[in-house]
Amino acid sequence: MHPRLQDYTQSSLDRVIPNESELTSGALIEPGKSYGFFTDTTVCIGCKACEVACKEWNNLPADNIGLTGQSYDNTGALSANTWRHVNFIEKTGDGCGTKEGGGCGSSNGGVRDNDQPAFQSGWLMMSDVCKHCHNPPCMEACPTGALFKTEFDTVVVQQDICNGCGYCVPACPFGVVDLSALDGKAHKCTLCYDRLKGGLEPACAKSCPTDSIMFGEIGDLTVRARNRVAQLHERGVESAYLYGAPDEPGATGGLEYLNAFFLLTDRPEVYNLPVAPTRAARRVLPGLLSGFAAMTGLAVAAAVFLGGSWDAR
Repeated sequence: MHPRLQDYTQSSLDRVIPNESELTSGALIEPGKSYGFFTDTTVCIGCKACEVACKEWNNLPADNIGLTGQSYDNTGALSANTWRHVNFIEKTGDGCGTKEGGGCGSSNGGVRDNDQPAFQSGWLMMSDVCKHCHNPPCMEACPTGALFKTEFDTVVVQQDICNGCGYCVPACPFGVVDLSALDGKAHKCTLCYDRLKGGLEPACAKSCPTDSIMFGEIGDLTVRARNRVAQLHERGVESAYLYGAPDEPGATGGLEYLNAFFLLTDRPEVYNLPVAPTRAARRVLPGLLSGFAAMTGLAVAAAVFLGGSWDAR
């Protein structure tokens, strides 16, 4: 327990606690440092408190009201109005996820088996969010500068500068950025930029009852995450690994690392994550060269054909 908690013993306060994040997450928020999320999927219970907290704080409308017919998950995916999305991945006896995009995993049991292993045999759950890449491809693709890096090393869209071109949408390797049908602008998670400036922990992390979502400095989170993986390995969960942390799977293709990274127990594609994400800018030069080679080949072929036809005359 942080010593400063002794200064706020009353249940009702007449003002915001200075640097409250230091009490709720153990992280003192200071400009110039890198902050993000570590999501431990092994303790996610699918309560969706993070989704609700995100929508309430950011005043986001409901999305996809009704039953999808695919899962107990009703939101379905990240969108312009859903900046946090909890994946519900149901696993059958052969380890195959029934949720769209789930694919097959490696579990020995399933939600419909009579005999199930004790550890997450039937369900995998993961609270997905914008990854706030260290080298964000969406920001590279933006022609107006609407996407920018904050003083906390997070990525934010400025709707008043966004022209709705949508270039950032295909540039994101995780399918996070989305254009709103209401205003035609790009929208995504801001990692609660307004709360960070006020010394508050992001709403989703603060509301998580199991601390599946942890907020803090990237260096501290990475150490905590690697200790958690070692702990799970000692308990027999050999499939546990980090995705998106420095020098780990998911930190590929020039992204360096993700400021929102995850602990997973199955292949990335089971969680609807790319195996090896890359920056779109890396594919520009190869695309230009292949196009140039194709045009050169066509020109040579045309010259040979036309030259042969001329000689025949």
